[in-house]
Amino acid sequence: MALSAFSDRPSKKLVLFDVDNTLSLPRQAITDDMLQLLKDLKKKFVIGFVGGSDLVKISEQLSVPGTKAVDFFDYGFAENGLIAYKLGKELPSQSFIKHLGEAEYKKMVNFILHYLADLDVPIKRGTFVEFRNGMINVSPIGRNATITERNEYQKYDLEHGIRAAFVKVLQEKFAEYDLTYSIGGQISFDIFPRGWDKTYALKHVEDERFEEIHFVGDKTYKGGNDYEIFSDPRTIGHSVKNPDDTLRLLKEVFLAA
Repeated sequence: MALSAFSDRPSKKLVLFDVDNTLSLPRQAITDDMLQLLKDLKKKFVIGFVGGSDLVKISEQLSVPGTKAVDFFDYGFAENGLIAYKLGKELPSQSFIKHLGEAEYKKMVNFILHYLADLDVPIKRGTFVEFRNGMINVSPIGRNATITERNEYQKYDLEHGIRAAFVKVLQEKFAEYDLTYSIGGQISFDIFPRGWDKTYALKHVEDERFEEIHFVGDKTYKGGNDYEIFSDPRTIGHSVKNPDDTLRLLKEVFLAA
């Protein structure tokens, strides 16, 4: 059956991509090689991105010269799909703070800020708690860290488990909030209502009745922010290590012959 919105594509399949360490390095622009392969892919398949960050940050990484990211990709999902675009047009959104309530939200943020104040990590910069439409993002060192500082902290965090320990404390302290905690990127983790992980984006593609939905991401292990959509029965998951690995996957699996 023809798909009305994408009748120009020979394949009725959707390929969704994580952003950081999948399409581009964290906070860095997408490469020309990746853009070219995505253009080739788009001739055959419907394509989209699913990121945890807000749309401004994702757009900085994925925008094509002269074209906004939400116009280049068929689907654009920021904040796990709470902010959604289809063919450049915005779809209805959701709000974390309306769902949780202002009083409960303040109680949690106050606790987080106290915890961060007592946390001993190698460096601290700025923007430790970032409120987004569909979630809050918490960073032990602050989102204002430079790329070099991010790289160094990622190694430190892997060795000392700072984010994992922080998440465990919050899970116990705010168990009644029924929230999901997802470690992603290099320096932070996201907090959002249960069910508002990246599988939320799949709600926006149901009407097209795709034959297959493929998802490509790097943090596909349990606890990673790609795990839920990667393991969802509605998707075919592909795990990659970095953008170069994504290039390999596209050539070998999607663009071969």
